[in-house]
Parts: sequence; structure tokens; C-alpha cells
Amino acid sequence: MKFIVSSTVLLKNLQLISGVINPSNTLPILDDFLFELKDKELLITASDLETTMSVSVPIDMTEDPGVVTIPAKLLLDTLKTFADVPITIIINKETLGIEISAGEGKFKLSGHKSDEFPITPTIEEATSITVKSDMLSSAFNKTLFAAGNDELRPVMSGVFCELSPEDLTFVATDAHKLVRYKRTDTGAETPSSFILPKKPLNQLKNILPEDIDVKIEYDQTNASFTYENVNLICRLIDGKYPNYDAVIPKDNPNTLTIDRSPFINSIRRVALYANQSTNQVRLKISGKELTLSSEDVDYANEAKERLTCNYDGEDMEIGFNSKFLLDMLNNLESDTIKIEMSAPNRAGILLPVDDNKDEDILMLVMPVMLNQ
Repeated sequence: MKFIVSSTVLLKNLQLISGVINPSNTLPILDDFLFELKDKELLITASDLETTMSVSVPIDMTEDPGVVTIPAKLLLDTLKTFADVPITIIINKETLGIEISAGEGKFKLSGHKSDEFPITPTIEEATSITVKSDMLSSAFNKTLFAAGNDELRPVMSGVFCELSPEDLTFVATDAHKLVRYKRTDTGAETPSSFILPKKPLNQLKNILPEDIDVKIEYDQTNASFTYENVNLICRLIDGKYPNYDAVIPKDNPNTLTIDRSPFINSIRRVALYANQSTNQVRLKISGKELTLSSEDVDYANEAKERLTCNYDGEDMEIGFNSKFLLDMLNNLESDTIKIEMSAPNRAGILLPVDDNKDEDILMLVMPVMLNQ
């Protein structure tokens, strides 16, 4: 096996898929990239058993096609040190010895047999839909932070995708906070739903280019995302997602409208003085005035700050976990936001105040009981 490729092109493509590899693997073969050399193309794959990602790289020159796995970390660290130079990689099929030549440098390492590398799953009787990369990035960015980490409730550790002819809906919740992100400018021919795990979505949102088409294919077990020369396939989370719609309060007569940026800065300051186990910040709303306050009795710390706002409803006092509030506010882009509430012991709903008619975002945060 022999091929010549630009070091920059190879490095860039390896970095696209390297995020799939776990820092510590139970199977040593998962520390490797799988290289499959064909006539004019090199297919490189990385896998952690649950997620498999592959990329096809155009090659300047090839001889004697074949398959081998190459230690990922050593290869990446070597390529990072090169300027943009052509490199020649020769693999001895008998000994699996690998020789990398670049300019005056020669580097030798050992490859491994490819038969131990996991087989890429296939999607049987796939249903497919094509969506814009910007929409997917936005959906993942605005939902992933709300997904849970509880291993006992795996269905809540992913993002629930609900596809219908009218819209696409993405939901994430950890029982303390919930995000529902809906797009009405695209839809699927056949209604369906599935739960995507967090890791592949984090990987995708970090590498998706802007304004390209992404083809999504799925069956009962797996989902795949394909764009340009990249393919990611992941195992779906098995189980039934909770009825998220039932926990969203429908009747919220008290509405607070406020500028997002000063609100975020004020919460950040006041939260520094809150109890570090509850992170509780108290919102007291009366007329056109919002008072944010917090205290940590153990350290005799307390903070209070007043902001002007628009408020429609009865005077009320409600407590929220400041970390959850900040997570949500930082993931909204609107300059002005609206918080709808009904009672101090009921969830608050955060909504952006803007006119993006194709995007419907709802964020829900559970209150923290106030200590009187």
C-alpha cells in the first residue's frame, strides 16, 4: 500500500473525525483510525462502537490498494508539526509497518490488522430527510445544554427529535430545565420520532460548515448524517421519551419582559453571593421594577440589584437556580426576552422576543423553593 497526500488535507480530515475517539478505550483497536485505500480515494474511519464517523480524502497518487489501522494520536501529533507538504505513506501489508516520508524526514510506526475494527453499521429500510446545516447547528446548540447526564434515565440524556410534515421539533430535558426548539420552514414526509445521543451531536455541531445540505437517514436502531465528504452514523437511544408537552404550563398570566444582556450581567453578579449548593437567585417583580437578590447565610454574603422591566401581572416573588437561568439566557439570541409565570411553585417559561417566524423556541426552568 502506498499513497501521496497533502499533510494539511490529511490533518484537516483526521481532525474532523478524531472527536469520536474516546480518551480511554477498553478495546485498543478503537485508539486507531481505519485507512481503506481505493483507486483514487482514501476512506478514513473512527469509531467508539456507538458512533462511527468516516471521511473520504482525495489522493494525489495511489499504488496497491489495501486496508490497515493506524494509531490515531501518534499520527495526528506528527501531522500537526508539518507545514503544508506532500507526504508519502507506505504500508507493508505483511508486517503492517508504516513509513511516513516528508521532505528529509522519515518516520516509522506500527499499524494493526483491520479485521478487529468495528464494522460500520448499515441502515436498513432507511427513511431520509435533507435539511440545512445552519438549522441543525442551531437546533443542537440550543438544546444540548438542557439534556441530562443521569445514566439511570438514558432517554433523558439525549435530544428527542420529532419529525412531521409541518415541522421538525427537537427537545431536551433533565427534569430541572427543558428546551423545545421547533422549525416550521422544513418538514418530513413521514411522521417519526427518535432520541439522538449527546456525543455525536456535540461532534456534529462543532464541525458542520455553514449553509450546506445535510442528509439524515434513520431506522429503528441508527441514524446517519451525511454532507460533503463526511458521514456520521450513531446508535439511537432506546426507550420512550417522556411526555414533555404535559409539563409545559399553558396558563401563565404573569409576563416579565426585559433586555437580555443587562439581565444576564445582573444575574452573574448576584449569583456570586448565592448559596453554592442551591445557586438560588430570588426575583421579586412589582410594577416596572425587578429586584434580584441572593444570600448565603453560612458566609453572611448577600446581594441585591434592581432592574427596570415591563411586567404584566400580579406582584410575585420566585426563586430560580442561577446556573440554569444563565444557561438558557446565553442560548437565546434575542435582545429582549420574556418570562411567563403563573405561581412561585410552577415552572417559568423563557421565550425570545423577536420575529424569526420559522423558529419557535421555548425554554422551561423549574423554580427553587424560597426560604422565607
